[in-house]
Amino acid sequence: MTEEMRNRLSDADRNWRRFVLFRVLFNSRFYYPVLAVLFLDLGLSASEYTLLNFAWALAIVFTDLPAGVLADRIGRKPLVVAAATFMVLEMVLLSVAPRHGGITLLLCCLANRVLSGMAEGMASGADEALVFDSLAERGRSGEWPRVLDQVMRWQGAGMVIAMLVGGAVYDPVFMGRLLSFFGANFHLTQGSTVRFPIYLNLVTALATLGTALGLREPALRATRVAPENKDPGGPEATAWHLVVKAGAWIVKTPTALFVIMGGVLIDSVARLFLTFSSSYFRIIALPEATYGMIGAVLGGLGLVIAPIARRMVATHSVAGNYAVIGAAVLLGLAGAACRWTYWGVIFILPLGAAMMALGYIVSYYLNALVDSSHRATVLSFKGVAFNLGYGFISLVFALVLRAVRDGGSTQDAVARSLVFLPVWLLFGFFICAFCFRRQRHLLTVSI
Repeated sequence: MTEEMRNRLSDADRNWRRFVLFRVLFNSRFYYPVLAVLFLDLGLSASEYTLLNFAWALAIVFTDLPAGVLADRIGRKPLVVAAATFMVLEMVLLSVAPRHGGITLLLCCLANRVLSGMAEGMASGADEALVFDSLAERGRSGEWPRVLDQVMRWQGAGMVIAMLVGGAVYDPVFMGRLLSFFGANFHLTQGSTVRFPIYLNLVTALATLGTALGLREPALRATRVAPENKDPGGPEATAWHLVVKAGAWIVKTPTALFVIMGGVLIDSVARLFLTFSSSYFRIIALPEATYGMIGAVLGGLGLVIAPIARRMVATHSVAGNYAVIGAAVLLGLAGAACRWTYWGVIFILPLGAAMMALGYIVSYYLNALVDSSHRATVLSFKGVAFNLGYGFISLVFALVLRAVRDGGSTQDAVARSLVFLPVWLLFGFFICAFCFRRQRHLLTVSI
């Protein structure tokens, strides 16, 4: 084995490890257990918060596809490094946003959401493509399911830590007792602790940037070519040509189209609910100190869901897997709409588990179907579709909130609007079934 071959082999393992660490640091955010109440406690209304999520989704939509094309043309690493840099900037902005600062607060939060969306768009597809190509150039693409398994497991562990710590430091009572234990007697209020999770996330954002800088660009640009795409675009292809070709491949590949569209339907509704989960916890009368513990349980689900998702893609059909995940989300949303005091928390579990399984199987299916020359672009199409779906339902939900508020509190408006989500999902199932009614092979095909 030559020195160059040994270096390439070590690069694949290096990128694998750093990819796992990047995903853990990028996604395990300390403010997740208090996401909705954090923005509300800073001084935003529920409608403003929902519209900010819409802006976040739009930022991903307008960044994702150009970033995927750039990743296929100039390399994957520059986009991953840019994503980490934007993560640092978004945390800095949220750290200095004035509490109850009116239009200044709104503009700071808007800039934070736009930067966050751009970071998501730049990382989407580029990080996966970098690692997959690193493995493929050494003939190790069959190890990709193991990589996804490791990402889900370690991300689950990271989420447990982030949720426990983030929820704890947000609670002024807990932090006051903790400081008293160490002999420091400070009177803390919610205004004092509201930014503690953000400060912690600024530290992990800097660590994310360091991890991204340590990735190494793979040399591979052509691996497995899908049957529908025998003539991948080379370096001379224009960006528009790459976009059109990748989009045409998705449209002409029913399995890939179903994977993306079915994922959009399920992801958008479940993700919208999860962004309001801390408000839901207030509705069912859970104390704030439990938010982090609940988030930790959700994060820990990754340790359980990873092997289950791996078996699902190996043994069941594409449509069968989506039916199981869709049923879990529908069950969770319908149960949450009942708003049972305390016990309503159990319905968050099928939603969290379904989201993790969905992320695994979508990544597995698309990477298995598409060739390297268009991989990042196709994955960016997926990101655009997912965030268009999320942005659209966020906008609709904001209108529903405004319609049902009728002079009441924000919390009451959220509570009355929960029934909209399972109804919307059920309607989407019928539309999806109608659109793919002739694709019988989806009931039997496994990839």
